[in-house]
Amino acid sequence: MIAVPLNDAQREAVEHVTGPMLVLAGAGSGKTRVLTVRAARLVDEHGVDPRHILAVTFTNKAAGEMRARVAQLLDREPGGLWIGTFHAVCARLLRREAAALGFTREFTIYDEDDTEALVRRLVDDLGLPAKLYGARGVRHEISRAKNAMAGPEAYAQEAADPWHANVGRVYAAMGAALKRANAMDFDDLLLHPLALFQAQPAILERWRARFRFLLVDEYQDTNRAQYLLLKALAGDAGNLFVVGDDDQSIYGWRGADIRNILEFQKDFPGARLVRLEENYRSTGGILEAANSVIAPNTGRLGKTLFTRRLGGEPLTVLTAADERDEAEWLVREFADRARRAEHAFDEMAVLMRTNAQTRAFEEELRRRGVPYRVVGAVSFYERREVKDLLAHLRLVVNPADDAAFRRAVAAPRRGIGEQSLETLGRWAAQWGWSLSRAAAAAGRVPELRPKARELLETFAAELAAARAELKDLQPAEALRAIAARTGFEQFLLEEDETGPERAENVAELINAAAAWTEEYGAVLDQSPDGPDGQGEGPATPLPEGAEAEGEGSPIERFLAQAALTTSAETERGEGGVTLMTLHAAKGLEFAVVAVAGLEEGLFPLSRADTPEALEEERRLCYVGITRAKDKVLLSYATARRRGGELRPSQPSRFLDDVPPALIEARVTRPSWGVAREPRRHPRPGTRSLELVVDEMAAAAGISDVTPLFRAGERVRHRRFGSGVIRRVEGRGRDLKVAVEFDDAEVGVKQLLAAYAGLEKAWE
Repeated sequence: MIAVPLNDAQREAVEHVTGPMLVLAGAGSGKTRVLTVRAARLVDEHGVDPRHILAVTFTNKAAGEMRARVAQLLDREPGGLWIGTFHAVCARLLRREAAALGFTREFTIYDEDDTEALVRRLVDDLGLPAKLYGARGVRHEISRAKNAMAGPEAYAQEAADPWHANVGRVYAAMGAALKRANAMDFDDLLLHPLALFQAQPAILERWRARFRFLLVDEYQDTNRAQYLLLKALAGDAGNLFVVGDDDQSIYGWRGADIRNILEFQKDFPGARLVRLEENYRSTGGILEAANSVIAPNTGRLGKTLFTRRLGGEPLTVLTAADERDEAEWLVREFADRARRAEHAFDEMAVLMRTNAQTRAFEEELRRRGVPYRVVGAVSFYERREVKDLLAHLRLVVNPADDAAFRRAVAAPRRGIGEQSLETLGRWAAQWGWSLSRAAAAAGRVPELRPKARELLETFAAELAAARAELKDLQPAEALRAIAARTGFEQFLLEEDETGPERAENVAELINAAAAWTEEYGAVLDQSPDGPDGQGEGPATPLPEGAEAEGEGSPIERFLAQAALTTSAETERGEGGVTLMTLHAAKGLEFAVVAVAGLEEGLFPLSRADTPEALEEERRLCYVGITRAKDKVLLSYATARRRGGELRPSQPSRFLDDVPPALIEARVTRPSWGVAREPRRHPRPGTRSLELVVDEMAAAAGISDVTPLFRAGERVRHRRFGSGVIRRVEGRGRDLKVAVEFDDAEVGVKQLLAAYAGLEKAWE
């Protein structure tokens, strides 16, 4: 007898034996317990042979934990029970049925790198230009088609343009090439069993007889192919037991179809529905907020979480001045809680909509010496696209940087292969030249193909032009110009499905450069005497550790800071604050959770422009709130840098759904400026006053971060404090102001207004 404490709803679920059942399991409601107890009871109490049970989940870790729990409940290993991910289960099945599909049992499974290498060869064999048909992008498009159950012929028929038509040619050639290699890619592991079951019903019947009881975890995350596979194995009235939460369906962008769970009872007539609504994780206030946020969604089966936990802190809604102010306040709050021994750092997390948002938090955590870890993403300055664009910037100030040359020449791709670079490198070594200089003389290298010579000389000329035009600019301006010259953003967007997120990281790098200039590089004169001999105080302090790079252009000094930041450790031992995206946080829990960047256009994303996409964004917010056990902090900035410029932001509509009685409001009072009052997002069809002013300024050629300052006005600076404007000259991005600061040690500073971050002091 399996003796495990269960509530009424859990008991109803695990006591179900035959027929289809949907367990709608809310966050923190004990779904894993239900799955494992059901599997153990089928064996222990209903006499089901373990070999007749198939349990499917989405990660190897979850599968391992499920097997261990079942074995613990049974007090023995459940021999013959299949537990694994969809891909692992299908690979195991295909080993036994390989001959029926024309493969041997020893077939190879190609990972993403193997598949991309194959696609690259096929693109070359078909004579398609590699620059337009990058292996990663083509592989992703073929994968998308496979998961949507569109074969090569159907895909080719629906091709709307030459690019998709040529991808169809690669897709068609890919199947034959894999068969010749006795290999399958990840997508084939799901598609081949379906093709086999359709072509040979007797084989399907044999597997139906083997797996008489199907258990599925995270059913809301299944895609079309996985749904069809389960439907085929279960039959019309099979024992299909699925557990999932429609309110946590957040992977539509990678093929998950929420209709699979919403229409389960229609797809499997007579299916029973059990709702697990008692939450064992969060306080009542957190759950009330989560229920309120998700309630406006129409595409849901409906449930209301509750808990027996009494009391708890209110939710904090923070209005910050900008993204750095947001990071400073939240990190200080975490540090205070740790100092008071309320929670350890490893019990705290900052959840964000995009990976790019980690940058401001990483910098502030480092500054305060707070341990942290970045989960589900590489630390900001270690991300490939960030390092690639910085390589271009490094070549602006140091054309002899061969490592930067090798990165820059490959991103964006220019058709210059490794063999050509190796050849160029040998000749450069013989001449005693850098790769940049050798590339300019590529015509003198007889071993290079004529096309390679032309491409290398063109690239060298582009680098020389960039050096001449960009070396004296501020880092953000130079990065923006490089990205535009090279088509860097378009290159990322066309490469694969991660393109939009990687493009956001590039935009955040430009933001980081603009923020650096505001704090360290907006002072136009670093000499103690000043340009007019009147004295402007001491030189602007540099970032910690960058003193050795104090001399040089703004670009050189910014690159020094970036290099030091790159080499810094992102994890200092155990027990750090966790930084992660909301997608990566699903299934986890923390005592204290901050959901940062709750602004229109960021969360929800601006590209969530359909009702379905907006509902998925709302589900993502629900997931974030329900990760917390004790405390939730929701933050937004009244202004955020976009493309290096500070632009006004509107609070997310999701904040409007949190009952005011649950909230304690906090507005930052940064020492460098005046915090604005919280603003609500405009009603549909209206435009905010800030937007109208922004448009007027843009029409006049004036940056929105460059207000019309006048001599005699009082202003505040983030680091220097308050002061009075004594002189104004120029306009737009070239507007310069001389400010006499109240602190006598600071004195008079001449600043670039576009980057200085000055705010008028309304006193």
